[in-house]
Amino acid sequence: MIISPILPEIGRALNIAESIQGTLVTAYAVAVGIFALLIGPVSDRIGRRKVLIMGTGFMAISLALHAFATNYASLLALRCLAGIGGGILSGSTVAYVGDYFSYNKRGWANGWIMSGLAFGQIIGIPAGIFFAGLYGFRAPFMIFSVVCVFSFVLLLFYLPQPKVSLSKKRITILTALKKYRIMLMKKEIAISASVYFLMFFSLSVFFVYLPTWLKGSLDATDNQISLMFMFGGVANVIAGPNAGKLSDRIGRRNIIVLANSGLALLILSTTFIIDQVWIAYPYFLFLMSCIATRISPFQALITTYVSAKRRGSFLSLLVAIGQVGYGLGGTISGPAYVMGGFLLNTVLAAVFVALTAILVKYYLTEPERLQQATVE
Repeated sequence: MIISPILPEIGRALNIAESIQGTLVTAYAVAVGIFALLIGPVSDRIGRRKVLIMGTGFMAISLALHAFATNYASLLALRCLAGIGGGILSGSTVAYVGDYFSYNKRGWANGWIMSGLAFGQIIGIPAGIFFAGLYGFRAPFMIFSVVCVFSFVLLLFYLPQPKVSLSKKRITILTALKKYRIMLMKKEIAISASVYFLMFFSLSVFFVYLPTWLKGSLDATDNQISLMFMFGGVANVIAGPNAGKLSDRIGRRNIIVLANSGLALLILSTTFIIDQVWIAYPYFLFLMSCIATRISPFQALITTYVSAKRRGSFLSLLVAIGQVGYGLGGTISGPAYVMGGFLLNTVLAAVFVALTAILVKYYLTEPERLQQATVE
């Protein structure tokens, strides 16, 4: 998430044209997608805990190596390397929740995980922007590497392995691809994959050039953009767990649809509402509330569509597809911004968010009973 606010700084430091700066987002996303696919079956076989430890260690190393980025090509390669760590981590994180918690507590658990992301947003993005301005764009990645080392230690000594049956099937690329193909033949999984793609595609189209627009159109400073992201993080911390808990009681689908509908309207109105920098603060609070409100229930809902033995593969498949969407969104966000200004970015993003709401409303099913209990 730190890439978007410091894209102008990176562009100036490495002489990268504005139209291709979004590819730095794409490189990370594509690597996440590829390695999420590869690691999913592995996590089903060896367990989520080992994969999370391995991914956090790899991420710490890859972030530290950003100190050696000297041009566009080297930074692009290092973003791919970090994406490998992200791919190892992403699907296994949500799958761990599915393994460890019963279905009627997964919304709550996913909500707290998303609030952890939000807390990182509150602290990490302003800190990253501050240190990038003070010491250059490489500084945030070095600092986040240290944070990953701390996470690695916590996982190594305090995270238990859920008591679920692990797959004993031999893993090959062909068997993994066959497993993914069989999964995608199921309606709920195919629709879930489409929803994941659209969710990340639309966010990338919108977010990558939001700070650039704020700086170019409203002369927003780095400190003001930091404060905006802090407002969004606070909203995430509050909305994520509460949305998850509410969905545990009343169901997931209606909450997801309502949050997507509100998000589409907010995104579409961005350039009309924000004509002064201070308006971005309450606006971003509502925007991030909608994002947090939809993701926790959705992640809880999709854990019901496969058994525990395939959960890692399934969620890694969704992460991969979502990251392809995020990468494509990052790629087209630059040309869209250059051709039509940020208004075009908001229109494209809003359309695809609205389509997400339609797919969830009419094509995803909610379990009639709260079942698939595992270890609480």
